[in-house]
Amino acid sequence: MEIAKVGVVGAGLMGSGIVETAARSGFDVIVREVSDDLAQKGIGRIEKSMNTAVERGKLEASERDAAIARIHSTTSLDEMADRDIVIEAAIENMDIKKGVFRDLDRITGPHAILVTNSSSLSSTELGSVTTRPEKVAGLHFFNPVPVMTLVEIVRALETSDETMGDLRAFSGRLGKTVVVAKDTPGFIVNALLIPYMVDAVTMLENGIATREDIDTAVTLGLGHPMGPLTLLDFVGLDTTLYIADIMYDEFKNPKYAAPPLLRKMVASGMLGRKSGRGFYDYRSK
Repeated sequence: MEIAKVGVVGAGLMGSGIVETAARSGFDVIVREVSDDLAQKGIGRIEKSMNTAVERGKLEASERDAAIARIHSTTSLDEMADRDIVIEAAIENMDIKKGVFRDLDRITGPHAILVTNSSSLSSTELGSVTTRPEKVAGLHFFNPVPVMTLVEIVRALETSDETMGDLRAFSGRLGKTVVVAKDTPGFIVNALLIPYMVDAVTMLENGIATREDIDTAVTLGLGHPMGPLTLLDFVGLDTTLYIADIMYDEFKNPKYAAPPLLRKMVASGMLGRKSGRGFYDYRSK
């Protein structure tokens, strides 16, 4: 199937990045949010991102204008009726996502592929509430979506070869490099990343080294672009805790168990960059 019309459910940080990437790649895109206010915030985020790309010489002004013209926002899921693929990027809650997939299954044509951008929840479980589980899969992008070139295609139990081929082709048109993972919590990247970040928090909590020395050791000793505690602030401590808990519940493996310090920081609202404070203070930046 040739994908031409793209739908995105959710205009938050990830959703807006997916919308921007698809529009810049030449796709007609509809993005749905639950309110006009949230939809306009999403559009504003997209326009700001593309304006920055123009200022940095990464995008021509004419390309930005053409991409913006390809984007339409809505509060009605019914407008997804003619989409060839719909990418769900709603809140990381299984019940909410199931509701979205049930509605999309009813609204969209039988040819449409339905995918989730979830970083941890089961595509197989989402497919089970539809009449087309063979056309359901995970398509896990990384933040910031316009910059990060990786996408994980998560193959659910009933995802067909045809759907996998269509998703590979679609991802290629988005300029992404594809890796394929089974439908298991964390897939590839988070299954490796979560224990690494959890261990860094435990190291800090046990007083083995300062936050600065932990981050410096990793950036200079391992060649990473940022240390694990800086990365935690970027990803979001609440997001990391949520994924760690899902993975621990699934596998009961201590390597995924969140340390007390991480729980305390999330409970106190220290979520990283998005709240202004995490392992570092961003309020004056």
